[in-house]
Amino acid sequence: MIRIKNLSKQFDQFLAVNNLSFDVHPGEVLGFLGPNGAGKSTTMKMITGFLTPTQGTVELYDKDILTDGLAAKQMIGYLPEGAPCYGDMTVAEFLSFIAEVRGFSGKEIPAKVQTVVEKLQLGKVLNRPVETLSKGFKRRVGLAQAIIHDPKILVLDEPTDGLDPNQKHQVRSLIQNLSKDKIVIISTHILEEVAAVCTRAVIIANGKLLADGTPESLEARSRYFNAVTVELEEPANAYQRLNEIMTVAEVERLNESGTHLTVIPKPGETILHAVSEMINAEGWKLKQLYVERGRLDEVFRTVTEEAA
Repeated sequence: MIRIKNLSKQFDQFLAVNNLSFDVHPGEVLGFLGPNGAGKSTTMKMITGFLTPTQGTVELYDKDILTDGLAAKQMIGYLPEGAPCYGDMTVAEFLSFIAEVRGFSGKEIPAKVQTVVEKLQLGKVLNRPVETLSKGFKRRVGLAQAIIHDPKILVLDEPTDGLDPNQKHQVRSLIQNLSKDKIVIISTHILEEVAAVCTRAVIIANGKLLADGTPESLEARSRYFNAVTVELEEPANAYQRLNEIMTVAEVERLNESGTHLTVIPKPGETILHAVSEMINAEGWKLKQLYVERGRLDEVFRTVTEEAA
């Protein structure tokens, strides 16, 4: 596993990471969330050995990143922010170079390159210089170099940044497949990505750990958890009547006419049955009704604003 204990990083008078501690286990895809300047990239750089912690320890499968750095780094695939590559090399040259750096030789090198080229669909740009590629293709080349040696641990900083929707879907599917026998840590500001691929998420701000749990458990902290959204065919007195339900905390209008409403329960309450009963009793014509699972963006905003 990855074991991070009391990890801190100080830059002059600025404390970028403040006493972080958490573990990550094989098979987990950990979403690392936080506002700009929260300390996400700094933490990732310490996990990979790129930055030395001011204090604390990072252990990767019992290998200390400081005292046994080479053995630890051999297990890591790292996609840094911006996906830096050697721009004057072609994609084929760059990936062959990375394979050689990772210890492969002879026929192993083209075999490893071919595997990642197929996974990331890089065939049509294989002989083009990296510097001529679009942002999306550069990102895919960066991901290819991170997985070329089949690492036990993948550390990915904004892995789908700059990709179109089809490419995002492809990369997310790849991450899900890779995670079956690996540890994957993803830093992202795209909250839909957490719901799509992550089995667990942590939220940090000001370098401190604020929340840690599955996406579902974090969504359950939302005021919209178990809220009921209804859309009626015509204006009615629904806003006033739904507010009268004892277990309802608030009703939000989603349009001016009051035919589209979100009914928010009081903490710990379930209101679907009560809302359905009122709709039937009042004879309202219903177009749609659904129960909310909670909103991760609202939890993220609440947690980080409270910390600020």
